[in-house]
Amino acid sequence: MAEGTRAEDAAVNAAIDAGLRHWGPRWAGDILQSRDAMLRLYEPLLRASGVRRRQAGQAIAYGPHARQVMDVFVPERAQRAPLLVFVHGGAFVRGERDLSPYVHANVAAEFAAHGYVAASVGYRLAPQAAWPEGACDVLAAMAWLRSHAARFGADPHRMFLMGHSAGCAHCATAAWDARASGTPPDLAGLILVSPRLRIDLGDANPNRGGVLAYYGADPAAHADRAPLSRLTLRTPVLVVSAGYENPGLHQDVEELQAQAAGPGQDARRLTRLHFPEHNHVSIVAQFNTHLNRLGTQIRDWCEDK
Repeated sequence: MAEGTRAEDAAVNAAIDAGLRHWGPRWAGDILQSRDAMLRLYEPLLRASGVRRRQAGQAIAYGPHARQVMDVFVPERAQRAPLLVFVHGGAFVRGERDLSPYVHANVAAEFAAHGYVAASVGYRLAPQAAWPEGACDVLAAMAWLRSHAARFGADPHRMFLMGHSAGCAHCATAAWDARASGTPPDLAGLILVSPRLRIDLGDANPNRGGVLAYYGADPAAHADRAPLSRLTLRTPVLVVSAGYENPGLHQDVEELQAQAAGPGQDARRLTRLHFPEHNHVSIVAQFNTHLNRLGTQIRDWCEDK
């Protein structure tokens, strides 16, 4: 590597480190500005990494709605490869498969680079698609991938479901709540990154409106609709948290851990990873860069399942 290139990489690394330290303590004060700062910081690394290199299909329809589409990334010479299904966040009322030209494609690209067939899934948004339609879309995407697994060289019986933020609510409901699926889906593991698992209507939650749009305004229905109300650890769960999260999300993780240790659960099926230097967006923006430690740890966890 040329000296100039090494110097440029060092400058990018230093800028990201400084950005994490600057925006972390300020995260909850201005989530959108902090988010955009993270996307700008990681853009040079993600642009250089070529996140679309292993993309085999773009905007593949798994349902009739314009948002019921997915991008599929495939490793070289895939044969009976494990499946990774990624579901983005967005406070229930927004969010895209492409939060930027590189994020969230980088998540699927990371796993495809290491032998997984990986899909980045879009879904319908509230209020037009209220509870439990987000989870129903996740289940429909999973069913489509299973039925088309041979097309991509994937193993339909080794599927991992991964969500970020509000996407975790849809993934957890799909995995835990039979009202969405009818029968529990066959999953090798459930991965929840910075998860939203409660119905948080506190004044500190800047996304309170999105929560109401998805779960409805009737408080009598909320306790039963919250993903945590249906927790079952029949499927192994990996929960990932950042040091600087959107308001209330630390409580979601704490309550998940507390319930996992309760009656009728098997706490050995819950694993937690914590990244104190990261924030709600950098935790996923780091995928498919040389600064990413999370991808390796997730794959290590998957290999044991």
